[in-house]
Amino acid sequence: MKIHEYQAKRILKEFNVPSPKGYFAKSVKGSVKSAEKIGGNVWVVKAQIHAGGRGKAGGVKIAKSLSEVEKFASSMLGSTLVTLQTGAEGRKVKTILIEQGLNIEKEFYVGITLDRSVSKNVLMASTEGGVEIEKVASETPELIIKEIIEPSLGLREFQSRKVAFAMGLTGNQVKGASDFLMRLYEVYIKTDASIAEINPLVLTKEGEILALDAKINFDDNAIFRHPEIYKLRDFNEEEPLEIEASKNKLNYIKLDGNVGCMVNGAGLAMASMDIIKLSGGEPANFLDVGGGANKTTVANGFKIILSDPNVEAMLINIFGGIVRCDRVAQGIIDAINEVHINVPVVIRLEGTNAEEAKILLKNSGLNFSVASTLHDAAEKVTSIISSN
Repeated sequence: MKIHEYQAKRILKEFNVPSPKGYFAKSVKGSVKSAEKIGGNVWVVKAQIHAGGRGKAGGVKIAKSLSEVEKFASSMLGSTLVTLQTGAEGRKVKTILIEQGLNIEKEFYVGITLDRSVSKNVLMASTEGGVEIEKVASETPELIIKEIIEPSLGLREFQSRKVAFAMGLTGNQVKGASDFLMRLYEVYIKTDASIAEINPLVLTKEGEILALDAKINFDDNAIFRHPEIYKLRDFNEEEPLEIEASKNKLNYIKLDGNVGCMVNGAGLAMASMDIIKLSGGEPANFLDVGGGANKTTVANGFKIILSDPNVEAMLINIFGGIVRCDRVAQGIIDAINEVHINVPVVIRLEGTNAEEAKILLKNSGLNFSVASTLHDAAEKVTSIISSN
């Protein structure tokens, strides 16, 4: 689950992680009042959407008067911000964050996430703050500092100091950065975050270490432990079909292709998408119906997939391990009779009672193609689309 920057900074402050003074606003009048409340003569006006690259897209402005705060807030609120991460459709700005201006001496990147290659959390830092970490990793990987965190020990102070020194900090700056990193790790662990990223982390001319930006994503599987965080979910920032899928306990992610995919198991779903691409097609979605695929889950899957106007054909790929293939086949037949299917469907079932399932599908009298292997299924569904 994702949240906005202003929400992330609210959480940071609960753990005493320093960030600039700021307030969110949903109106131009509220923006000016926020600036007056902050005081000073320089403010930063930030559009709040679930995407990075806001600055380059005009979503971050420095105001040097209250009239400029009003001007920037007026232009941002209600506008559609298009960044590299939003795609061409962009995101509508409904909230902005007004923050105090800072005297910035240096910008850094710091982040904590899971390193799946070692199955441990990793603290990352870079002197290239304000730049997409993916770009730094691909172009100048030597500039990324990594410190693996042992799960039984957590982040140790010597590790946070080591990273601070590697960032080129000295004296009291090291202590400030070390304290910051230790508190950020506490946020990451205690909120069940999947990533806690500060980009940029800034050193001010006054010697303060502050989170100028903040991104915290949370593990959906642990969100039940944090009802107060779940309340921060902004459905306006999410894909409507993904919201509908979550209501039906389906794992769905919309993609840009034309082959609708219904699969049980995340690994099999990814393998299915890979082989569709290798066969010349483009998957329209990731959809994992789980181990207990039945009439209800299949019917809900159909409805969600077919709500995407880009879908020209569907591939159903089920491995019967936990659930028997004949039960899945009957569920597919019942769901097809219930839901209006307006695109060709290719079905591949393998595993327990696969032969019985094929007989059920053959005798159903319904119009769909049955594949024997995953490769066969991908070839069938892509050839159907190419022939249309």
